[in-house]
Amino acid sequence: MNICCTCDLWEYLAATPTTIVMYGMGNGADKILKACAEKGITVSDFFASDGFVRGHSFHGKEVLTWNGIKEKYGVERVIVLLSFGTSRPEVLENIMRIASEAERYAPDVPAFGNGLFDRAFFECHRTELAQTWALLSDTESRRIFENVILFKLTGKITYLLQAESDPQEIWEQMVESSRIRTAADLGAYNGDTVRELLDRANGSVRRIFAMEPDARNFRKLKAYAESETRAEVCAVHAGAWSENAELCFDGSGNRNASLEANRSQTLSDRPIKLLQISAKPLDDILHTEAVDYIKYDVEGSEREALLGSIETIRRHTPTLLVSLYHRNEDLFALPLLIRERFPAYSRFYMRRFAGVPAWDLNLYCKR
Repeated sequence: MNICCTCDLWEYLAATPTTIVMYGMGNGADKILKACAEKGITVSDFFASDGFVRGHSFHGKEVLTWNGIKEKYGVERVIVLLSFGTSRPEVLENIMRIASEAERYAPDVPAFGNGLFDRAFFECHRTELAQTWALLSDTESRRIFENVILFKLTGKITYLLQAESDPQEIWEQMVESSRIRTAADLGAYNGDTVRELLDRANGSVRRIFAMEPDARNFRKLKAYAESETRAEVCAVHAGAWSENAELCFDGSGNRNASLEANRSQTLSDRPIKLLQISAKPLDDILHTEAVDYIKYDVEGSEREALLGSIETIRRHTPTLLVSLYHRNEDLFALPLLIRERFPAYSRFYMRRFAGVPAWDLNLYCKR
């Protein structure tokens, strides 16, 4: 791994005299604003896509359109910070259109945990990052790994565009979906990832254990499971964890339930909905049942979910998909944990689906 960083995005923004504006609102914007405040960076205005501007304000400032920003400052006098995530082609097209007119970055802030993946973090963990790079089994994985790190340090979306993978290659070569008979989907949401696996598996899958902790999501998952005829879908109303526990989540946010500490400032005027979520180790659900594939996408609890699967993994060595994008340290801590705890795995790959920021980055482990 040969990455040199002399100035990260936050250092650049702190030193620039150019006016900084933010594209988007919500949880991501709150986190970026907090980081900016800690770094002494001023965000002067906010804007949204035309269809979302309706005379409202955000952090005490009227939300403008992009044309309104251009009229107020001029495109050569602003730096745009993207504060939301998307994989929708029409939204990405609009982001690139703005990038063609003005200087634009997408600051990287973790979905969970504290701190930033800045130059100091990179230097502190350079050894672990280098060990992870050496662990990867092909040049494509190493290329994606390096580009994701460069994006995190610089906020330049061009690095993400160079770190996108072909979904068909992922399903056919990394997951090998047509060879799966029994699977476990940890973080199954409403059944969308179960459905995608069955769509890709060409009838090979017989049973899927689908875990989802959020009550609203689970109701949808259960309804889907009862209607699915291609395979038996065993819906489990619990989060994946290292032991049996009751965890406190805030269910008043967006798509996924999250820890109360991640509550967005934009929700501060709404009643908080604290939920007691049951959490279980996968080992206790499967017992000794053989499994060919496990997907871990559990909103920052991947480490605990892996530790709750130790017996299953050691007994059956299934293909693993592990999300690496929820916490700063996931990028190296999770691959190194798997190498240490599960020496039977010899092949490690990284692939990433399209979108901004560096979400949907996954590690695929095979025996």
